[in-house]
Formats: sequence, C-alpha cells, structure tokens
Amino acid sequence: MPLPDHLQRLLAECDVDTYRASGPGGQHRNKTESAVRLRHRPSGLVRVATEDRSQSRNRVAALERLYKALEAAKRKKKKRVATKPTRASQRERVESKRRRSETKRGRAAPGEE
Repeated sequence: MPLPDHLQRLLAECDVDTYRASGPGGQHRNKTESAVRLRHRPSGLVRVATEDRSQSRNRVAALERLYKALEAAKRKKKKRVATKPTRASQRERVESKRRRSETKRGRAAPGEE
C-alpha cells in the first residue's frame, strides 16, 4: 500500500521502532513484531499503533496520528478575552451563598447564635 506524499515526507523525519504488542491476539500477535512506535526527531513527539496484526497498517496509523498531532501543535491558539460575570450570575451567586449560610446557621445548637 503506497503512502501519500505528506506521510512519506513525515516518515523520513522519524525514527521507527517495532516491537511485540501486548494484549489479546494470541499466537499471531505474540510471534510478530507488529507494533510501531514513531518518534518525530525535530519535535520529539511520539505516537504508537498496536491495534492491528499488520506492521504496515500500524505504521500508517501511527503516521496519521503523528501528522494530526503536528497539525494540532501548529495551530495558533485564540487569545482569551477576559469577561465579567453578568449581573444575573452575580445575583445568583449571592443568593446561593445566602441560602447556604441559612442552612448552616440552622444546624447550630440552640443558644450558640
């Protein structure tokens, strides 16, 4: 299965480790080194794929995960705009504090107020 160009370029920048994946799968999984760990050298990101018994399919899955992670890291985060609580939410908070204090006051033994 040929890789798309963007994944081929990404694979050139990665260290590929194969190993035996643990988990269910029995004899086939225990004999083959089908799990793939990709380490992107420039960024240090690591992605793993172990779900398939085919090493090539796991390599493609790990490459796609790594590509998505790099795209997400590239995205610029929106700057947070500070806002004030609305009047209604302020009133609600004060009212809930008042109700809570009345509840606690009601728990006091007689004569402790």
